[in-house]
Amino acid sequence: MRPDRSIRARLVLGAALVLLAFLAGAGLAVQRAYADSVRAARFARLQTTVYLLMAGAELDAKGSLVMPAALAEPRLSLPASGLYANIANVDKGEEWQSGSTLGLSPPFLRQQVAGQWRYDSLSDASGQFLAATYGVTWTEQERSSALVFSVLEDQREFDRELDTFGRTLWGWLGGAGLLLLLAQTLLLGWGLAPLRRVAQELRRIELGEQAKVQGRYPTELAGLTNNLNTLIDQERARQTRYKDALDDLAHSLKTPLAVLRTSLDDPEHLSATVAQQVSRMDGIVQHQLGRAGASGAARFAPLLALAPVTARIRDSLAKVYADKALSIEIDCPVDLKWRIDEGDAFEILGNVLDNAAKWARGQVSVRVWREAQGLNVRVIDDGPGFGDLNSVLQRRVRLDEQVPGHGIGLAVVKDLVASHQGELTLSQAPTGGAQVDIVLPMN
Repeated sequence: MRPDRSIRARLVLGAALVLLAFLAGAGLAVQRAYADSVRAARFARLQTTVYLLMAGAELDAKGSLVMPAALAEPRLSLPASGLYANIANVDKGEEWQSGSTLGLSPPFLRQQVAGQWRYDSLSDASGQFLAATYGVTWTEQERSSALVFSVLEDQREFDRELDTFGRTLWGWLGGAGLLLLLAQTLLLGWGLAPLRRVAQELRRIELGEQAKVQGRYPTELAGLTNNLNTLIDQERARQTRYKDALDDLAHSLKTPLAVLRTSLDDPEHLSATVAQQVSRMDGIVQHQLGRAGASGAARFAPLLALAPVTARIRDSLAKVYADKALSIEIDCPVDLKWRIDEGDAFEILGNVLDNAAKWARGQVSVRVWREAQGLNVRVIDDGPGFGDLNSVLQRRVRLDEQVPGHGIGLAVVKDLVASHQGELTLSQAPTGGAQVDIVLPMN
């Protein structure tokens, strides 16, 4: 599996790189600190050796340096022991060297300001050394001389100690890094397990083995799974609308087609009948296509201002029913917005207002407002009201054969409102006309 296609692989790779950088930085810092500590400790030991030399040094009557035959540090008497000492009597031009320098020429420093210490790493053909040098003005029996004490230690032992520590350090850090990477991989596998379960559930949904995402998931994924279920429900509701629309379309076209077949036997009225039925079928097709194309509940739809939608529908109905001189009153806040597809809004409000305008004698009122439970729409007309409230909302049941239309406008509204998880209520208005109440819950 390619790393760029696997979140787990990318996280493991990223964690490995971060862990490697961290361990490398930490290891180098620890190794550097240990080297500085060991170097400081060795310089302190060399400084102690210088004090030992100063304790044994004396000047004779001529101001010459006199040293004891044996010193407290046995390595100074052992040839090539790795510890070497030199005392330079600057005024007399003489110097003393420890027995450990036999056959060797270590790079001693023979000049140093009195009262000051100097620590160096020196090298020459004989090797590399750690050096401590101290200058002093030696006074004895009113005689004084400038002495320079220099002690060198072979650096190979120091390097071996650092190498041993480095191998141990990097070995442990490498092992710890592998364990941490393994633990990180296991933790990532455990943490990403819900995503794998979601993918498996989606695969089962694709295969038709289950209807929606059913598992319980962490808070970070709960919103995703809820939205997935919402999209699945919306898609199924849309498919149901397509099926119902096609079913209604087929049913609605039966009558016009039967009329056309009958008119074939009456050539005199054939042309007028054909034009009338073609116009009717065109209206049916347009209506059903609009219904099938409705979006339903859309959690991700942009907010839509409802006042302009209601005003456009009112203006259209005023032209359609100009002969009735209807008064359509609208009560909708200008700033009222709702998360709904524009096509659905026109379909719902348009069908309800069109039905009211058909039956109204002269007055239609529309009120749109928002409450805690959701969006409310109320349409009242001054017509005769509803007869059989149950049959009104059944598909294919016409309200009145004498009133133009196809009898499924409010049934379409009911389906659309249901797709938004809303509620449609039909009742008699206090004034005696019809009252339609729609409540759409918060998305």
